[in-house]
Amino acid sequence: MKDKITKCILSNMCMVYKDDEILVINRTKNDWPGLSFPGGHVEKGETLEESVIREIKEETGLTLHSVKFCAIKDWDWGNDIRYLGLLYKSNDFSGEIKSSNEGQVFRIKRCDLHKYKLSQDFEELYELIERN
Repeated sequence: MKDKITKCILSNMCMVYKDDEILVINRTKNDWPGLSFPGGHVEKGETLEESVIREIKEETGLTLHSVKFCAIKDWDWGNDIRYLGLLYKSNDFSGEIKSSNEGQVFRIKRCDLHKYKLSQDFEELYELIERN
């Protein structure tokens, strides 16, 4: 019999887009370096949707007015820990882009993704979001 997962960590990521551009963050953390979508952990007492809206505001300065749930990506971190990433997208936002201590935030054309150092699994995450 296989060991059971004893802890599940919930997080989110959101592809904020306008026309052919997407918003990315160049993460400074050593555990997830490279370009990624902004997002973060779900905090106690907030809904999943509230968490992604809060994280995008904290990391990018933008206010999301609506989000679309797209997919779930999971990672097995070992030590009985499963990490679930809830993937969203939105083109309904306002505000000015501001980088945070999480990393530099900027827009890039979708066709230019291959020109950058991408974070772990970014291409898979991008495809999961784009499909839905």
